[in-house]
Amino acid sequence: VQLQASGGGLVQPGGSLRLSCAVSGSVFSRISMAWYRQAPGKERELVAGITSGGSTNYADSVKGRLTISRDNGWNTVYLQMNSLKPEDTAVYYCSALYMGTKYWGQGTEVTVSS
Repeated sequence: VQLQASGGGLVQPGGSLRLSCAVSGSVFSRISMAWYRQAPGKERELVAGITSGGSTNYADSVKGRLTISRDNGWNTVYLQMNSLKPEDTAVYYCSALYMGTKYWGQGTEVTVSS
């Protein structure tokens, strides 16, 4: 399982970004996916997750602003980020949980600043 994240960049407070994570292989529809982030000097934290059945969960700090979704036809998971705040600045990583093993993408940097 290989993951390729994209979509990060610089955005002003209140702006939006959409992150994408493309997953290789034929097992995507059976994989639980998640987005994590790591801000400078902080530990990596779970942002949002989505099961193979489409159930989602979110960190309290992002509820109502960030939305995780998946497209099994394109083997891709998305993170739509709206109403971004400076505290959302971090490197965002997608991860896949398959057969008890967690796989990681390379990370994409999001900077929220005016």
